Amino acid sequence: MGVIHSQLTQILPPKPTFTPDNIPDLSGRVVIVTGANAGIGKETAKALLSHNAKVYFACRDEVKALAAISELREITGGKGIFLRLDLADIHSVKAAAETFMSQETALHVLFNSGGVMVCPLEATTAQSYDQQFGVNVLGHYYFTKLLLPALAAGSKTSPDGHSRVVTTSSSAHNLTNNINFDTLKGNSPSRKQVGRFGLYAQSKLGNVIVSTEFSKRYHDQGIVFTSLNPGNIKTELQRHLRPIEASLLNLMLYDVSYGALTQLYAGTAPAAVELNGKYLIPWARLAQPNPASQDPKLGGELWTWLEEQVKDL
Repeated sequence: MGVIHSQLTQILPPKPTFTPDNIPDLSGRVVIVTGANAGIGKETAKALLSHNAKVYFACRDEVKALAAISELREITGGKGIFLRLDLADIHSVKAAAETFMSQETALHVLFNSGGVMVCPLEATTAQSYDQQFGVNVLGHYYFTKLLLPALAAGSKTSPDGHSRVVTTSSSAHNLTNNINFDTLKGNSPSRKQVGRFGLYAQSKLGNVIVSTEFSKRYHDQGIVFTSLNPGNIKTELQRHLRPIEASLLNLMLYDVSYGALTQLYAGTAPAAVELNGKYLIPWARLAQPNPASQDPKLGGELWTWLEEQVKDL
């Protein structure tokens, strides 16, 4: 795959060359998909179950998760497993990781697929973090960090000698070049200045930064870290948009079946094992992310901030 520079090709990508039919047999692989009860996460879980993976549905809403598990069992024959995870509560994140590791010795693929978009400015997590950064970045960072021992063990039993962590970002990460740390917790006036879309953009930039930082620190344990833009996909993620915003965005949205392609490639394709620290765009193509996401100074600052938030848990 060549490196893709054009933003237009992300909005109007060429026909995919990778489809779920290209996924190898995943028998014996243990996988977690966050947000697997709906949207891209559900579509991802469907493809994984169809190829014999053991899939944990890491979700906040048990009723919705069990409904998705039941529906996909009818379609695929595979039975997903519910794992209670509320990314908006870091204590729930810790409990989810502990529950998983009490049941499994190894994890082969972690899809950090769940998330929220353009929430109301007043929306915060259980620990008063900005809802978008708390869920999209802090929650997934902490979950990944806690699962590192299982991922390291998974690399030893994977056919290619590696486990994988796939983090879903967005083309919106290109809309900012900075993380405004004043906006991440509490009710700073900066939150209103940055606005809902700005807070979303910095959370998606944070996703790429964190994936990059993990790739530097833990690849020697046999773990491959990638991040990606899944494409402009019609899902429940748009539920907080105003009607005029939603109607404009709908003009360039693709069906959810397309949304899982890029992360399924990163998480399952044999060739993707070589992509540690890389960024992908629709549909399953290598690209250059926002240069700010590769800035070691910003990466170090965000990593230090994240470590500080969870050090006493």
